[in-house]
Amino acid sequence: MSETSTTTRLPVAILPTVVLPGATLTLQLSEPGLRRAVEAARADTNGRIAFVTDPADTLGVVASVPDIGKLPGGEPVAIVQIDTRAFIGSPADDDTHLTAAVEPIIDPVPSERVTAAARELRAVLELIAPLRRSRRLPEILNTTRSPGALADAVATWAEFADDDRRRVLHAVDLADRVDAIGSWARNHLAELQVAETIRNDVSEGMDKQQREYLLRQQLNAIRRELGEGDDDVVGEFRERLERLDAPAATKNTIAKELDRFERMNSQSPEHSWIRTWLDRVFDMPWGERSTDALDLDAARAQLDADHYGLDEVKDRIVEFLATRKLRRDRGIDERDADRGGRGSGAIITLVGPPGVGKTSLGESVARAMGREFVRVALGGVRDEAEIRGHRRTYVGSQPGRLVRALQEAGTMNPVILLDEVDKLVAGGWSGDPTAALLEVLDPAQNHTFRDHYLEVDLDLSEVVFIATANVADTIPAPLLDRMDLVRLDGYTEDEKRFIADRYLLPRQIDQAGLRPDEIEIGDDVVSAIIRGYTREAGVRTLERELGRLVRKVAAKVATGTTTPVTIDPDEVSTWLGRAKVSDDVPERTNVPGVATGLAVTGVGGDVLFVETTAFPTGPDAEPGLTLTGQLGDVMKESAQIALNYVRSHADELGLDDEALRRRFHVHVPAGAVPKDGPSAGITMTTALVSLITGRHVKPSVGMTGEITLQGQVLPIGGVKQKVLAAHRMGLTEIVLPKRNGPDLDDVPERVRAEMTFHLADTYADVAAVAFA
Repeated sequence: MSETSTTTRLPVAILPTVVLPGATLTLQLSEPGLRRAVEAARADTNGRIAFVTDPADTLGVVASVPDIGKLPGGEPVAIVQIDTRAFIGSPADDDTHLTAAVEPIIDPVPSERVTAAARELRAVLELIAPLRRSRRLPEILNTTRSPGALADAVATWAEFADDDRRRVLHAVDLADRVDAIGSWARNHLAELQVAETIRNDVSEGMDKQQREYLLRQQLNAIRRELGEGDDDVVGEFRERLERLDAPAATKNTIAKELDRFERMNSQSPEHSWIRTWLDRVFDMPWGERSTDALDLDAARAQLDADHYGLDEVKDRIVEFLATRKLRRDRGIDERDADRGGRGSGAIITLVGPPGVGKTSLGESVARAMGREFVRVALGGVRDEAEIRGHRRTYVGSQPGRLVRALQEAGTMNPVILLDEVDKLVAGGWSGDPTAALLEVLDPAQNHTFRDHYLEVDLDLSEVVFIATANVADTIPAPLLDRMDLVRLDGYTEDEKRFIADRYLLPRQIDQAGLRPDEIEIGDDVVSAIIRGYTREAGVRTLERELGRLVRKVAAKVATGTTTPVTIDPDEVSTWLGRAKVSDDVPERTNVPGVATGLAVTGVGGDVLFVETTAFPTGPDAEPGLTLTGQLGDVMKESAQIALNYVRSHADELGLDDEALRRRFHVHVPAGAVPKDGPSAGITMTTALVSLITGRHVKPSVGMTGEITLQGQVLPIGGVKQKVLAAHRMGLTEIVLPKRNGPDLDDVPERVRAEMTFHLADTYADVAAVAFA
């Protein structure tokens, strides 16, 4: 800033907050720079000083310091009166304090437009003053005449935020400043008027509510004389409470809520909340229990009639009934003190691929036990309140799914099927439903389960919980620890034929409206459908294809075709179209660099192919590894381990060092499907060795196992599912880790008889079997 005749050099101090002309403030002089600047102003410039909030800001204020004193504690303070805006030059350090050239800014004589705007501003402020109940604002209006000074004083009185005060400070143009304050005043007046209207409405509403309360009390007295109104409802609730077979603590809670309901104004929102709560709690089947059917032979016969196989689950249910029978026969109370008053329920989790009968098994178990059955679908549930219920304070709140399941069953000891428990969505802003299930599925805690809506203890210890899941990997470990896991690994072709003949075909024939003597489908036809139109661990797709076939026959019969209609195995494609699946292992493995692995997915066991190729690198490039096929981190590490094992044991494997200097690419087809796990380690190693040596991998061999850098073959999981998948694909030789040998006992004997198993301890054992 160039100096003019009005320019004065003054001490400059930096303030942490913006101040406006007309303000008076008390400054503590604890900061040395501020204290020295004030002292210099008192000594050299008749108490005049300039203030800025930022040394780079060219606009500040000029103030006078009429007095300096001390607080009771001894701290020095200064009384400062802000006089006017000013242009501030670049501050210079004058040994003890900052100084700068300062040119005061004097407001011009207001124009007619500014005078009119100031008049309107005064009118608005006069309306604001009583609404704000302010004493200071009328003083400002009475003592301040200049439009510019009025705008500055209002901004200071209204305690504008720092940024807003800075905008007012920078409004050097008088019209802009008055317009800005006028706009704020009009908006503020509108807000105050709305608040005043709401306050008046509330006051009027309270007076009206008191008047209505007195009238309502008189109306209730009349209704009592007529035998009408809530008194009858309360009396009905009290009668039901007397008959209720619930724990004493629960009855006490209900009685307290009933007392509140009786005293409460019927127009109160809480009145309807308590009424709904009472209806819900009285709908609970307190004391109602199904009598278990303890005929073990009949229970087993019922289970066998409904489902084929699944012996482990059936044995578990029969064992449960057997313990109940023994305790009853020997006069032992089911809820004796030694067990903490808990019932003897059961928690079973069925883990297996789709279509093996997990869900329908729950209903079969309920029939065998003579209990009610309720299915609770948990797939996609992401809110903890779905399990524990919503608190009563929320509009539309209701109990959780378990309470509703008990109400639906009508007993306190039903069979509850928790379907698709592995598809619960854990975590998030709405809570974790898997964590809420921890108490439900813990026998040591679920006898005092507390729903957020009912807020009374519920005894779930007599409930038989059957959870279903496709995979156990997605179930949190603490929840999995509370479950009695039973794995269902799928069916062989023989088992599928038996299931189709005994269960699926009769059901589809009945649904199509046919009689059994109007259609003939032999086992060879079912086998053709299994091999050509399905590739699954369960029988869901098989039933769907059988349903298609039966419906086509029904259409023929309905149009007058002579019965019975016999389906020939060679005519299956005529009825169902071309085959949907085929055995393509030989075609996929007829070149070096491809090996057949075995995996477990959410739909059961499966066969996967590992393909490899290699290409030379440039003179400066290092050999490396490219991985594709949407592989997880563990599977990527397995591929790197496989390559490093091959390179470090090249001599033992008979490999050429030059061939190992190329860049390798490992691909696992079905790229849209995520894959992970270490069990493809020996398959990747075999594919790489096949590529480098040019030797074909036997098309009849499938393999699974983790490999280490030293060539050790480590055990893996899912042996039964993987072997069944290999059997479905027509593989006849399987390479497994040696330590998985005992797992072969779980494989059906018929499958074991048709396959050859090689147990490998090191990769040398794998290589001895894998190559043609």
